[in-house]
Amino acid sequence: MFGRRFKLFNMFGFQVSVDLSWIIIAILVAWSLSVGLFPIQYEGLSTKTYWLMGIIGAIGLFLSIIVHEFSHSIVARRFGMPMKGITLFIFGGVAEMGEEPPSAKAELFMALAGPLSSIGIGLVFYAIYAAGKGGTISTPINGVVGYLSFINLLLAGFNLLPAFPLDGGRVLRAILWWVRDNLRWATRVSSTIGSGFGIAIIVWGILNFLRGNFLGGMWFFLIGMFLRGAAKMSYQQLVIRRALEGESVRRFMKSDPVTVSSSETIRDLVEDYIYRYHFKMFPVVDDGHLTGCVTTREVKDVPKEKWDQTRVKDLAGPCSPDNTVSADTDAMKALSRMNRNQASRLMVTEGDRLVGVIALKDMMQFLSLKIELED
Repeated sequence: MFGRRFKLFNMFGFQVSVDLSWIIIAILVAWSLSVGLFPIQYEGLSTKTYWLMGIIGAIGLFLSIIVHEFSHSIVARRFGMPMKGITLFIFGGVAEMGEEPPSAKAELFMALAGPLSSIGIGLVFYAIYAAGKGGTISTPINGVVGYLSFINLLLAGFNLLPAFPLDGGRVLRAILWWVRDNLRWATRVSSTIGSGFGIAIIVWGILNFLRGNFLGGMWFFLIGMFLRGAAKMSYQQLVIRRALEGESVRRFMKSDPVTVSSSETIRDLVEDYIYRYHFKMFPVVDDGHLTGCVTTREVKDVPKEKWDQTRVKDLAGPCSPDNTVSADTDAMKALSRMNRNQASRLMVTEGDRLVGVIALKDMMQFLSLKIELED
């Protein structure tokens, strides 16, 4: 779901990060408010004032989403669910769970926490806005307060749609889960409904675009695309998690991996290893000790005329938690690490010894067979 993200701060033991996509969206939100919404609603103000209102409104939206996601995370923690943190991305935010909720009750309470917090914030801002309409609060400030009231209530309303993985879809999944005591079935049904909502929003966006509402149509189209993709992805993640449940890295690793010596030249690495075995990463082993790894990404940075003079030790990267796992590591954690670091292979180590290599394709083959036989 995420691309490149940046850590912002820690609060209550949760790490808050922002995806690069959110920065782009925040700029678009500030621009839309500054040149669109506020000039229409409050005529006669200066351009500078409109931009200040737009920037403050975007920051208020940013903080509102954080509170929304914090509410999910705090309730999840009360039910013993490990939370990785909160990330703001292109269409809002997400509280990152390390695993599925332990029960339908936990799912229900966690799902409702976010919208209830947004409703509470929206009502508080509305009370301030209503009190300030008589002139006790300046028009620009009251305009931003009114916007934040509206956007929080809209955030709550949108999230309560019964379209998984929105909060309303999670409420639906919790109810279905409780009725049949089958999380996978409940997820499949709610994800299908979520995908249907996504298609409906896409169609609505296209109709708005054809009617001349270009900006609104674009937003509806993008939101529909996101919702449809997120619904399908959420079900796939559950299927993968359940298929790998209880499996360790030891089950999938190759115990006789191909390794290279640090003294090999880059030309030998390319000709004798990369072109022969078709791997993008090779462990570097000297005298039985793992000293690092070398990937095709490093090789690409070396001009071909220098391949004979450059050795593997000049390119090899160090071993780290990003490219190594232990044999007893949960397979789902290893898969998450591959996804996070965009790696297709990880080295399996015991101390400074290489005991194997785990490849993404081997895990995918296992998943395919297990789902085919047991679904």
